[in-house]
Amino acid sequence: MAYLDHAATTPMRPEAVAAMLPFLSDTFGNPSGTHAAARAAKTALEEARELIAVQLGAEPADVVLTGGGTEADNLAVKGAAYAARDAGRGDGVVTTRFEHKGVLASCDRLERAGFRVRRTRVDEDGVVDLDALADALDEMTVVVSVMLVNNEVGTIQPLDEIAALVRQRAPHALVHTDAVQGVPWLEVAVAARDADLVAISAHKFGGPKGAGALVVRGDAALDPLVEGGGQERNLRSGTANVAGAVAMAAALQATADHRAAEVARIGALRDRLANGLADTVPGCFFNGDVARKVAGNCHVGFPGVEAEALLVVLDRDGVCAAAGSSCSSGATEPSHVLEAMGLGRDDALASIRLSLGHASTAADVDTALAVIPAAVERLRPVGVS
Repeated sequence: MAYLDHAATTPMRPEAVAAMLPFLSDTFGNPSGTHAAARAAKTALEEARELIAVQLGAEPADVVLTGGGTEADNLAVKGAAYAARDAGRGDGVVTTRFEHKGVLASCDRLERAGFRVRRTRVDEDGVVDLDALADALDEMTVVVSVMLVNNEVGTIQPLDEIAALVRQRAPHALVHTDAVQGVPWLEVAVAARDADLVAISAHKFGGPKGAGALVVRGDAALDPLVEGGGQERNLRSGTANVAGAVAMAAALQATADHRAAEVARIGALRDRLANGLADTVPGCFFNGDVARKVAGNCHVGFPGVEAEALLVVLDRDGVCAAAGSSCSSGATEPSHVLEAMGLGRDDALASIRLSLGHASTAADVDTALAVIPAAVERLRPVGVS
């Protein structure tokens, strides 16, 4: 099997599995307790938090552990908006049209609650339009959310320029970035240093599913979404997922240790895959500016072929891929990301995402280059190219 869906989820790294196992058996205490078993769990939890903080360029007290990236996005966007409105600072929320659904759905909810929500355009290359973003900001804007790396087409956004615009035009606003897709490829401590709120998810970089974090820098004010025992600075109540946090920290450290070599290796594999498809499949096209992409993303369209039908054939023949984001794969509607980039409906419905990661090999690319052209030829109507 050629697994080309790392943007949806990655295999766990051996370091993360090894770190997690003791907390699924012998070290089982509740970190909110006071006895020896609880203290052991608490110590492990805080050591994991410290490691996560270092890798994200934050203080340990800034790291709020969550159940994943979607929860972290919800806490950031909704929490910041409600806290700001309660304090009388404003009611404006600004995002882009091609954010992750965790952000867009949060903005929809806020709009129904009376907030002014602006969703700005992006260009055909998959990069936020800075002029449109600037026009959407005002002194009553309280939250601006722009992802670091797009989850479908893999384009890196100019977060430093975005943050500078916000500081100039919306001085009361918090900047949130969904950095979930950035961790394997970018040093997030640097790339997201100008964001007040930074969301990550462990399973995108070799950690377990159901574990994530939100960096909440300094005195950024948020209203909690989950209330109860007051854990995580009273921002995310509930018994901590100690095993998940420990494994996430181990995966994050391993990712940082190997990032430079893996980016170079995987980028070369991606380029061989893309060039091979361009050479063997007439008419195929690629979405997103390759010069602005992370190393593992190959988003490709095949005119005349329905992506969902193609994915079924690829799965049968041993290639795992996706259409749209992992949250919407299987839907018959075009990707909102591709629509935001101005791609026509037919081309959007003919596009698939091939995403490589730390477990990808040359054999995966060989398999894909053997299977995909044959599948496209089988599905494509006669005379279409």
